[in-house]
Amino acid sequence: MEILGIVAFAVALLVSVVAHEGGHFVTARHYGMKASKFFVGFGPTIWSRQRGETEYGIKLIPAGGFVKIEGMTPLEEIDAADEPRAFYNARARARLVVMAAGSFVHFLIAIVLIYGVLVGLGLSQVSESKIGSTSCVATTSSCTGPGPAAAAGLRPGDRIVSFDGAPLRTWQEFTRRVRDHGAGPATLVVHRDGADLTLHPDLVEVRRDRVTGEAGDDRVGALGVRPRLETVRYNPIEAVPRTFRVIGSGFTGMYTTLTHRLDDLGKIFSNDRDPQGFISVVGAARLGGDVASAPDTSALDRVRQFLILVAAINLAFGIFNLLPLMPLDGGHIAVLGFEQARHGLRRLRGYRGPVQKVDFAKLLPATYATVAVLLGFSLLLLSADIVNPVRLNQ
Repeated sequence: MEILGIVAFAVALLVSVVAHEGGHFVTARHYGMKASKFFVGFGPTIWSRQRGETEYGIKLIPAGGFVKIEGMTPLEEIDAADEPRAFYNARARARLVVMAAGSFVHFLIAIVLIYGVLVGLGLSQVSESKIGSTSCVATTSSCTGPGPAAAAGLRPGDRIVSFDGAPLRTWQEFTRRVRDHGAGPATLVVHRDGADLTLHPDLVEVRRDRVTGEAGDDRVGALGVRPRLETVRYNPIEAVPRTFRVIGSGFTGMYTTLTHRLDDLGKIFSNDRDPQGFISVVGAARLGGDVASAPDTSALDRVRQFLILVAAINLAFGIFNLLPLMPLDGGHIAVLGFEQARHGLRRLRGYRGPVQKVDFAKLLPATYATVAVLLGFSLLLLSADIVNPVRLNQ
């Protein structure tokens, strides 16, 4: 099942990358630019066919795709007949749309997938009151026996009503009261089969760091319960703002990763590696396999999590491609913005000539440096995902 998940994720990723290039291709054709090649994959050509002015084909290595738009920079040599249709000779608006189209497609894929999950499958969220399972409690180094909750007769599906006489509204409040209670008997009221039932669990004490992960060796009360995961579905109208809140949180998370979590790169080969941090395509594919083979989850949950993972990767790709670095799409957009801003200032000073293009030859050292850094960064993450992979199913 894990291999199937990896293959499915690889296919989804390939489709996303090809769709990205399709965004560039369609918009370039729309604005009259010449797109001479559209290939899926890299390396030796397996098959190709010329249709009109474009050669379509498939290459041996299915690791993405590319579109060749003639005249991406003035440094590129093109036929004189193609000069009027070169990318660098197009209007600023056309170049902006073509460069942004790839990331737009990634964002569109993420939005459609998230919206589809919300409406069709729903999202899993932790219940605020229902018991999902009971377990033993590790008072020492081992965990044996039924645990206080199960011993008192608490069952999965019970809804928590009150603890020691205090009504409860959230799982967090329930957890806090259990921990503050410490060891000893407690009174727990649950709702089961249409009626309230009073139970008397005998709580035990454990070290705080065993149940919270927080530093400290003081002891807190423990019951041995976990909340139920509930599926919440949205109607087509409710799903719209929820979708964009999810997308917005993705942007926020990507920003936090790029600006505040670069120090985590030093931990990618250690046991402290952050599962929410940087991963390579190989690592993402492994996560796809983990999602597909996750134990104790239904097929619906696995499909839901897989689609959310694909949406998250598309969102990350879309944001990454807009970074203002050459040769990324965002680098071309940044150059375009600089050209237009400089031209606007010159017009304010009375200049009425054509827009002066940026000298791309001067950008080559920075471009080569960026490529080298991105390549090194990719190889570093790839190595970490091979020797110290992030796994969901530990």
